[in-house]
Amino acid sequence: DPGGPEPVGEGRTSEGWQLSNTETVNVTGMTCGHCVAAVTEEISKLDGVTDVAVDLESGRVVVTSDAALDRGLLTAAVDEAGYVLVD
Repeated sequence: DPGGPEPVGEGRTSEGWQLSNTETVNVTGMTCGHCVAAVTEEISKLDGVTDVAVDLESGRVVVTSDAALDRGLLTAAVDEAGYVLVD
């Protein structure tokens, strides 16, 4: 098929690939493993989030989800963990 695989159901193709969205953000205030765990836990609670990878040294957080994330909800989750999402 020159147009690629046809979508089959939500987020899947006839080839079986799972489509996902990845967003990278920066979080300030994290200083230890507990900080990483707190941020990971709160972001993981958001609907559709499938993976959260936090780099403590850089403050970079990579969030993978089934669909685009609402930036306000992401900011609120980081705030709930006690840290600040920066643009």
